[in-house]
Amino acid sequence: QVQLVESGGGLVQPGGSLRLSCAAHGISFSVYTVGWYRQAPGKQRELVAAIASGGFTDYADSVKGRFTVSRDNVKNTVYLQMNRLKPEDTAVYYCNAKFTDVVLVSYDYWGQGTQVTVSS
Repeated sequence: QVQLVESGGGLVQPGGSLRLSCAAHGISFSVYTVGWYRQAPGKQRELVAAIASGGFTDYADSVKGRFTVSRDNVKNTVYLQMNRLKPEDTAVYYCNAKFTDVVLVSYDYWGQGTQVTVSS
């Protein structure tokens, strides 16, 4: 069975840091594109950062220079390092893994989410 498990969320003051983890069970993250999404109350879910199997990364403009996505294929885990956090970063953060095979069948998995609250 496939399961993505996020951890590392919590309450942090503005300017602080958090490191989120997404551990995969039942799939090998190494061949997947893994994205971090977030959803704040009253807002649409948005892509925050993504890392492809080859290591290519992409970030939302709102987090560029502050967030870093990385992967550890040995541990089958993807991380999101969040620095200089702002109140507007408050949201539930979700891990997503995507893979399309050679006959264009897509595989798409989501974690349960972890709450990040940035407040003084």
